[in-house]
Amino acid sequence: MPVAGSQHLAMYNFGLHVEAYESPAVEGFRLREAANFEAAARAHGFFGRSGYVGEPGTACWGEQVFPRFIEGSGFQTAPSSLSLWADIESLMAFTYSGVHADALKHGRHWNVRQSWPPLVLWWVEAGAVPRWQDGVERLEHLHDYGAGPRAFSFKQPYGSDGQPLEIDRSRIKEIVALNAATQGELLAHVLTLKI
Repeated sequence: MPVAGSQHLAMYNFGLHVEAYESPAVEGFRLREAANFEAAARAHGFFGRSGYVGEPGTACWGEQVFPRFIEGSGFQTAPSSLSLWADIESLMAFTYSGVHADALKHGRHWNVRQSWPPLVLWWVEAGAVPRWQDGVERLEHLHDYGAGPRAFSFKQPYGSDGQPLEIDRSRIKEIVALNAATQGELLAHVLTLKI
């Protein structure tokens, strides 16, 4: 995993599908999953992600656990991810453009409406690897107490110095262009997939 800068941005997200992962209702999500992981791997500023137990090739960053919002859902597991990024602009460029933007556009078909934050962000020392438990605790903290240096979102970001952060929108556009150059065939593929 590359080490650039003294702090890296950790991201954890969590949602619930409308039906079981294997169901026809969630097929569009399943069909896009590998392309999204590959798009992230090619994205500017991406340092790595946790794998899942039983998934070949990508190490799992600790035992995968889930926030309390899974309770009463009937599910034992739920869609979630844990990753590391150079900065918030790199993560936003990936999230809101290209392959991942296509998945976001159709997410309402596969996921229930959330009463909790869809993701949480926090800073870690360069070289540190967050654990699933860290993401769960910070997502619940963001839900319970709102954004702050410990747990924040794109809407209320904080810098690694603990101060509110001004997002560099022009840098996001530059990164989107860099990513587009490496994701063309992936995007063309996902645009042909069933919703």
